[in-house]
Amino acid sequence: MKRTSSLEELEGVRRPPPPADATRLVATAHDLRRRPIGTLDAEGLRLLITQDVGLPYLLPLAVELLRADPLVEGDLYEGDLLSAALTRAASAWSEVPDAARELRDIVSGPLGSGDLPPSLRAEAAGFLDVTGRA
Repeated sequence: MKRTSSLEELEGVRRPPPPADATRLVATAHDLRRRPIGTLDAEGLRLLITQDVGLPYLLPLAVELLRADPLVEGDLYEGDLLSAALTRAASAWSEVPDAARELRDIVSGPLGSGDLPPSLRAEAAGFLDVTGRA
């Protein structure tokens, strides 16, 4: 994966600029799609992942950050990137099986046994159910 490429380049889809009255979310997502994916921070990844944008490219990057700090925080709350990743559809994870396996290891290891807040524990259980525990 080329971290110096943007989602627009990787997907081969260039969208027109958002309309002047676009919401902040739409404008921000549009801007993030044009940045090299290797420059996206936890918040950029969280925002795009929750919008189901560029998942085959962004989920592996998110897992890299989560490996270093499972409760890494974007702009919302501790663990918001983990929550975004855990709540993606199983079909998204089937496209990146190595990343799915690594995230399963993260949430089923010591972190998953009690250091997660209750809401993240529930999301982790759901993720393990839909992606398989093995």
